[in-house]
Amino acid sequence: MTEPVRIGRLALEEAEAVAELARLIWHAHYPGIISLEQIDYMLRDRYKPALIRQTLARGDQWLVARAGGALVGFAHGYALVEGDFKLDKLYVHPDWQRHGIGRGLTEAIAGYARRRGFRRLVLRVNRHNAQAIAAYRRYGFEILVPVVEDIGAGFVMDDYVMTKDLTTA
Repeated sequence: MTEPVRIGRLALEEAEAVAELARLIWHAHYPGIISLEQIDYMLRDRYKPALIRQTLARGDQWLVARAGGALVGFAHGYALVEGDFKLDKLYVHPDWQRHGIGRGLTEAIAGYARRRGFRRLVLRVNRHNAQAIAAYRRYGFEILVPVVEDIGAGFVMDDYVMTKDLTTA
């Protein structure tokens, strides 16, 4: 892991690689937080390469972290209501965690949003995902509210909404 990590835009032809990386990360991280059935359901629902390409085409911000030619992390964000920008996805390969990649991706998304006049970064995180909550707190996020959402097929998302002020950085 001595290769330099570079953060850049996701290319359309990398959609399959993001989906594969998501599958690896989710199956390594989420067992014990959510069921394997919910993991597979959410991966099928949210990481179809065609959907990733569609969100790129509509102008969503997709960033990837690359090391030695391989994808080791990614982030996805988009505009919500006026003033808010959603950090929708932030994931780093387990072998590359705790190397500043999550922070780098978060800062890149925050910078993108700030330059476009957004005042707040908003995300949702599973309330039982202590590792991610601790990281987001280190990145300057605060818990706003808990939210439980039915996502279909008998599954729910039991999350915190967290926010980060972009006007004071």
